[in-house]
Amino acid sequence: MKIENETHCLDVRNADLSGSRFDDVNFSGRAFHNVNMSGWRVRNVNLAGLRIEKANLAGASIGESRLEGATIEGIAVNDLLAYWRAGHGAKCA
Repeated sequence: MKIENETHCLDVRNADLSGSRFDDVNFSGRAFHNVNMSGWRVRNVNLAGLRIEKANLAGASIGESRLEGATIEGIAVNDLLAYWRAGHGAKCA
């Protein structure tokens, strides 16, 4: 399915969205529950307030995206990234 230049409120449950690509999309405040997100490519996307629960994110790629308020299993994504970078000496892009 291809959606361009449209506005939709998403509450996705029990879905297979593997291999999906998202460019220049606003996902702020959206919810994804028990979703296969493997192989996702997410670029230049607003993820503020996004909730992801029971999702398969294997091989997913997120770049150039706003993450404020996004959580994975109740933990802020920005906190997860900061913790990982501190432990691995990774530099912020």
